[in-house]
Amino acid sequence: MTKKTKVNAAILIIGNEILSGRTQDTNTSTIAVWLNSIGVKVEEVRVIPDVEKTIIDTLNLLKSTYDYVFTTGGIGPTHDDITAEAIATAFNVPLEINSAAVDLLASHYPNGKTDINSARLRMCRIPEGATLIQNPISKAPGFSIENVFVMAGVPSIFRAMTDSTIPQLVGGDPLLSISVRIEKGEGDIATELSEIAKKHKEISIGSYPFSQNGRYGTMIVARHRDKDVLNKLERKLQNLM
Repeated sequence: MTKKTKVNAAILIIGNEILSGRTQDTNTSTIAVWLNSIGVKVEEVRVIPDVEKTIIDTLNLLKSTYDYVFTTGGIGPTHDDITAEAIATAFNVPLEINSAAVDLLASHYPNGKTDINSARLRMCRIPEGATLIQNPISKAPGFSIENVFVMAGVPSIFRAMTDSTIPQLVGGDPLLSISVRIEKGEGDIATELSEIAKKHKEISIGSYPFSQNGRYGTMIVARHRDKDVLNKLERKLQNLM
């Protein structure tokens, strides 16, 4: 991928356990922070169930819309881990036992390949043409294919896979930010802030209320790739104080 000024991404979280509330997603914040640091803006996050057609349809939409798509979940050893099948179908390629993945997984067990039963072998099924993503914790790899990166849902393993994936990405110009603390409630500044936002639609401006020692205030956070643009906006925001 050739370096561009603006690079975007989507995150696709796959798992019934997330939708049921049984498991809390922490992977989104992990990778969003990493991506932002290299100039990749996360523009969409979706959470979907372990349903093959839903995964295929959603992935096809996202991979044609964004520069990068990152998926988490559904590549383990159990019957409901169907992400690999769905990815292969979405790309119209065979799903096969990858010998390199088998070797990696075997290195995790004391008896090597002898310890790889049929359930564990499911974690070695990789779409044809995909590149493995290293997993230094439990060795079962993720994989990437074109602009899609498929990683584990377990947070510690996801972080480890992210560490090896991020350096391979081509980012854009870093997204810079400023924060202005206003000792007034949101309702007191909303009208003026709206006018400022209308005049600066190219800047992402967020308003975040807080309460401290019985007093209300608002933290204004603005994001843009040009430092000079942010500095000029900061002076305008300070007039709201």
